[in-house]
Formats: sequence, C-alpha cells, structure tokens
Amino acid sequence: MIGYATIGSNDIERAKTFYDALLAPLGGARTFANGDRMQFYGSKETPGMIAVSKPYDGQPATAGNGSMFGLPAATKEQVDAAHAAGVAAGGTCDGPPGQRMPTFYGAYLRDPDGNKVCVFNMG
Repeated sequence: MIGYATIGSNDIERAKTFYDALLAPLGGARTFANGDRMQFYGSKETPGMIAVSKPYDGQPATAGNGSMFGLPAATKEQVDAAHAAGVAAGGTCDGPPGQRMPTFYGAYLRDPDGNKVCVFNMG
C-alpha cells in the first residue's frame, strides 16, 4: 500500500552508512539516488521504498514527534540482526528486540538524525 517514505537527514553520507547497515539483514539495498541530496532503498521482495533526503526547503531536518516507520522482517533473527547493525552504524536503541504482543516481535531504534524506526516480525 505504501509506495515510499522519505526520511529527512542533515548528513546524507552518515544516513547512508546507517541505512546500508540497517537494511542489509532485511534484504534492502540502495536502488537509485537523486544527486547528492537523496538516496532510495528497496528490495526485490517488497514494492515499497525508503528514501533519505535533505529537506527540499533547505531548512534543517528534524525528527517528527510521534513519527515512526516499520520495516518488516521475515524472522525474529532478522529483527535482532537489523537492530544490532543499526546501533553499530550510529543509531541508538529506543527499545531492544523482544516480544511486544503475542504475534508481534519488534525492536526500536533511532537513526543518527533522530528518526524512529521499528523492525518487526509478525507471527
């Protein structure tokens, strides 16, 4: 249902390092870029994409209060691996991997710009 989501960044190179690491365990990789201001990520398994971008208005990127995006993982082990990779690549833990509800296993972290991300497995 979602085509893509755009996440603001003040340092695209730092954001690429983070999202390269976070998305690799989930099968995500760089797809295409729009110059030096935007990088898209996707995978062959899902149609949706994520982009990290400098804001078009030239103002600093800020993390939204209450904003978060979720990245589906095929297994709990992928959730664990993505969370660990994201933290190792400059993110901060915002909730360690664990069973949140009977059918929801998730991990929360913030990227280097403060954007909140959840990696989750349903089942």
